[in-house]
Amino acid sequence: MPQLLTVLAPVAGTALALADVPDPVFAGAIVGPGLGIDPPRDGTVDVVAPIDGTIVKLHPHAFVIQADEARAVLVHLGLDTVQLQGEGFTLHVAEGDRVQGGARVVTWDPAAVEAGGRSPICPVVALQGDAAAVRGLAEPGQKVEAGQPFLEWD
Repeated sequence: MPQLLTVLAPVAGTALALADVPDPVFAGAIVGPGLGIDPPRDGTVDVVAPIDGTIVKLHPHAFVIQADEARAVLVHLGLDTVQLQGEGFTLHVAEGDRVQGGARVVTWDPAAVEAGGRSPICPVVALQGDAAAVRGLAEPGQKVEAGQPFLEWD
């Protein structure tokens, strides 16, 4: 039986139900269950690791951290942000790095993403997680701070 994994909010903002994320792949929980965060638009924002683990996939706009027990969490910074080809994102880690939950991973500017016509909403997904095993610790509409407990995954 895997132990309970607490997933931290990677950015501050307002929690959203994943179904309310304006992207069909995330809204349909196709890659896994989770929640979204609508970040503030007041300058650059540090994005923190949601769990302790290894950076197994790293792009400027998205990353995956794998916990020791093989569960992995995807953080996607905005929607359609792959089109920015890294512009406006600063990476602070590399693939293969071990990180602690709360460690800075990326810095970005949600207002600049929005000004470019893209949504800055950040899906936080328990990759291939069983929806029955993942619970939100934040209610949609609730304000969250980066690093606060956000999801629990049995």
